[in-house]
Amino acid sequence: MNRSARRIRRTLQVTGAGAAALVALSACSSSDSGAASSGGGSDGLSGTVNVFAAASLTESFTELGEEFEKRHPGTEVVFNFGGSDSLAAGITSGAPADVFASASPRTMKAVTDADAAAGTPVAFVRNRLEIATLPGNPDRVASLKDLTGSDLKVVLCDRTVPCGAAAQKALTAAGLKLTPASYEEDVKSALNKVVLKEADAAVVYRTDVKAAGDKVAGVEFPESAKAVNDYPITLLKDAPNADVGQAFIELVRSAAGQKVLTAAGFTAP
Repeated sequence: MNRSARRIRRTLQVTGAGAAALVALSACSSSDSGAASSGGGSDGLSGTVNVFAAASLTESFTELGEEFEKRHPGTEVVFNFGGSDSLAAGITSGAPADVFASASPRTMKAVTDADAAAGTPVAFVRNRLEIATLPGNPDRVASLKDLTGSDLKVVLCDRTVPCGAAAQKALTAAGLKLTPASYEEDVKSALNKVVLKEADAAVVYRTDVKAAGDKVAGVEFPESAKAVNDYPITLLKDAPNADVGQAFIELVRSAAGQKVLTAAGFTAP
């Protein structure tokens, strides 16, 4: 596989592929590790590191992956981005991943309960929800309650993934009931419905609203404070490239890593 193809795979969105596909994809990535390990840097780190990360981390982790490769010549960071529950299912089904970064402690617990984590996961950032509307907010959405109007087409993340669970928590805190036009498999899928103008609004993370730029407008709402998600990260017990995986985690948790994540809209845990 050439460098260009690897770059494409780095930003791959795992959209409903499920645990079996994750296992197959990561097995392929694992086979690349040996081929890439021949040219290690002066720090002794080399080869491919497979990072399974929540979809909401796509932009910031991609930037950190590029920074990691610059710091450690001879390494390559390959990401599988997707819904945290699907990623956890892939890991517990045997995908040879090195690092898992989840959008909630609940989905991380599926991995620790399966004894698949090496040590105790550590929270490295927090995220909160925001409403994404069409550019310019033509429907004048100003609150979570405004989404309950029958004339708006609203999408939510599926309840099984962290952004969907957080949205339900916020709706409960507001005493509201919302029947969405659809439940999406991860936060990027929900956001894209608005970007493509297939929905009027979506409840997503504020980091995703920020990453979308002028493709959407963001509306904050107070109930989001009741549904803040901690993001834990861990090295995996059967990591094929544990040393490089641990080094990547250290970059994420370093001052430089936190600067990238804060710029993306995350906050410190």
